[in-house]
Amino acid sequence: MDTFEKIGSLAKRRGFIYPGSEIYGGLSGTWDYGPLGVELKRNIKEEFWKTMVRNRDDVVGLDAAIFMNPKVWEASGHLEAFSDPLVECKKCHHRFREDNLGEKKECPDCGGKEFTEPKQFNLMVEASLGVIEGEKQKVYLRGEITQGVHVNFKQVLDSTRIKIPFGIAQIGKAFRNEITPGDLTFRSREFEQMELQFYVKPEEKEGKKWFEYWKNERMEWYLGLGMKKSNLKFREHEPEKRAHYAKAAFDIEYKVSDGSAGLTPSSWKEMEGIHHRGDWDVGRHSKFSGKDLSYFDEESKERFIPWVIETSGGVDRAALFFLMDAYHEEKLEKETRIVLKLHPKLAPYKVAVFPLLANKENLVKKAKEIHGELKKKWMVAWDERGNIGKRYRAQDEAGTPYCITVDFDTLDNNSVTVRDRDSMKQERVAVKELSVYLEKKLA
Repeated sequence: MDTFEKIGSLAKRRGFIYPGSEIYGGLSGTWDYGPLGVELKRNIKEEFWKTMVRNRDDVVGLDAAIFMNPKVWEASGHLEAFSDPLVECKKCHHRFREDNLGEKKECPDCGGKEFTEPKQFNLMVEASLGVIEGEKQKVYLRGEITQGVHVNFKQVLDSTRIKIPFGIAQIGKAFRNEITPGDLTFRSREFEQMELQFYVKPEEKEGKKWFEYWKNERMEWYLGLGMKKSNLKFREHEPEKRAHYAKAAFDIEYKVSDGSAGLTPSSWKEMEGIHHRGDWDVGRHSKFSGKDLSYFDEESKERFIPWVIETSGGVDRAALFFLMDAYHEEKLEKETRIVLKLHPKLAPYKVAVFPLLANKENLVKKAKEIHGELKKKWMVAWDERGNIGKRYRAQDEAGTPYCITVDFDTLDNNSVTVRDRDSMKQERVAVKELSVYLEKKLA
């Protein structure tokens, strides 16, 4: 079983990720997030927003509409260039992106080696708006959230006191008509992005400074949330493969395999891109809209179209790779323990509370009191099914950092057993000190 299969099995079993509309046979490239998955995604987005917006004075937030005037996509180049080369296997007639076939050009489904000539396949998802059939307007579900920021560049300037250099951050859904979605949620047709568009003076020194700054900031963000340094790297886009307007482009990649389980030799996947987009975005929207989107610098008395440094990451990809990075199999005496060692800031539940025995009313009552108090501060799980060992294993797979057991000693001395997820060590803690104890541990 390879890495994606292991994570997919765990994700479904524990309520992180389900195949979309599965009872009807599913819909390729769509996924639903269960009770644990929605908390994990929410925590990732919260950490992004806190780091990129709330804790900074030079970044503001935005939430743009998914539907936009179709001219937006004409100006951005998506209608003309947002496409992939599509080929069809002549043996099984399955279709693939040509660049995903590898050097051998072998069909991954049947092994065939003959394909049709590549045809360009536009990734934009079409929709229609209006009430009268035949008169509806063709629009598009946005292929990226980026353009919603740039079309609001002037309005953000006019409604705030912010000055260049500054950024606009956004989190939101995007849609792509992917030819071959796969690798669990890595390549989906509906996904969520978290981005920053950072506007700077059109000067080489400024552009390079901020590009390097945001490269470092985004890498440190993943490391600060517990990802292993050995599983992350930068990959520079070759000049001939960059967008024609890009002055520089790097990806932060995650190592999904060390070469075992059939993934060769070691498999790295894109997680987030850092791009120097030059003046393409604001310049194009200024031209196509007929509106002056230039910026006037009061200090230098210059007017210019700003350059953009972009950081663009996938919320779904981040969630997937955080799960992979946290996944551990540990050999114990009589079993193999599966545990998600998620950073406490990302863990869906911070604490789980158990009564030692579910049929002892006094234990259940006391445990519910503790559960109720802790829920005022954190997401707290409740479990009274099966024996304590099975409950521990369930919380290990959910990534819950601490488990609290209310036993008969609790009724005598008002203390509980607190068990650490990673070390499995247990210690007694007085109930009155429990909140302060957990605050220190979860900080």
